This record gives sequence, structure tokens and C-alpha cells, in this order.
Amino acid sequence: MADSRTAPAQPLSIVEARERLRILIRDLAVVRGHVVLSSGAEADHYVDLRRITLHHEAAPLVGRVMIDLLRREGLVPGVEAVGGLTLGADPVATSILHASAADEALAGLDAFVVRKANKAHGLQRRIEGPDVTGRRVVAVEDTSTTGGSVLTACEALTEAGADIAAVAVIVHRSDASREAVEAAGYRYLAAYDISELEI
Repeated sequence: MADSRTAPAQPLSIVEARERLRILIRDLAVVRGHVVLSSGAEADHYVDLRRITLHHEAAPLVGRVMIDLLRREGLVPGVEAVGGLTLGADPVATSILHASAADEALAGLDAFVVRKANKAHGLQRRIEGPDVTGRRVVAVEDTSTTGGSVLTACEALTEAGADIAAVAVIVHRSDASREAVEAAGYRYLAAYDISELEI
């Protein structure tokens, strides 16, 4: 079993990066104990992916693994921007943005942030960052139980005139989320299944 505190000495292949990120998620993000999720559901554990998306070693791996997922699904090159509902999606999108900038095979992906409500001053925008109108985008989230947050982002993106290619999460936690996203007409992609975390 690899130690989650020991950083690798040389660049990792994508297979190694995916396994390293899985270990970091398992060791750093899984919190055991009774919790009430944002959906109101109760669970005996919680996967706190902000401990990953804001972690010095894990965040760059998130970008690489998510780009690999989008590439394997035929979405990159082609997708132009990634983002989702603030706050959970913000570091995911930023990690993807940075990884895409370092990938010579990609032109680079923009990132955007979807506010929970329109800004009341300034430009009063709901979606911050480069304009998404007419652009092919992926709505991202760290994980999802019901699909509510990412579908809220999709509603705002549709209103803004974006072409939503897919919804992508780091960890698939709940079939209810997949079903809700697919029922709304979107592809649902996940880099990992909850079963891979050995909970």
C-alpha cells in the first residue's frame, strides 16, 4: 500500500497518475462517521473531495485524470470550456484548465464559474469567466449525490447558450445522480466509482 504522504520523484504516466489520485482520495478524502449530506440523505461516511481538489499534490492529478477521462470519451479535443456550480466545481475546473494548458495535444480549455444566483452589481453575470455562448462545454463537479448542483449549472449554461457535451464528476457516488443527469438529457461521466475507494 502506497503512503499518501510520499510524493513521487518523477513524472507519472496517466495510469500511475490515476492510481496515485485514487490512493490520495481513499486516504485523505474519505471521512467515516454519521453525516447528513446536502441532499438530506444520511450516510456512515462522507467523501470530502475538497481535501483533494485543494491539495498540493492531488489537484494537478485531478486535472490530468479528468482530461484523460474526457479524451477517452471522445470529448477532447473539441470541448472548449469546463466549469460548474460554485463552490465544489471551481477547483475541479481550475485543475483541468491548468492541465490542459500543459498538454501540447490540446489548444487549452477555458474554465468558468456558475453562480448560485445572478450577481446584483457590476455586469450582473451568472456565469463568470470567458463567455460560454455558442461554445461546447462540460459541466463538472467533484462528486454528486442527487445531481442537483450540476443540473443547476446546466440550466444556467443552457440559458447562456452553451452546448453541454457532458457532465463529469471525479467520484461517482450515487446512481440517483447518474439517473437525474441522464434523465435531463446529458451524458454522465465519472473518473472513479465509489467502490474503488475501498470504503
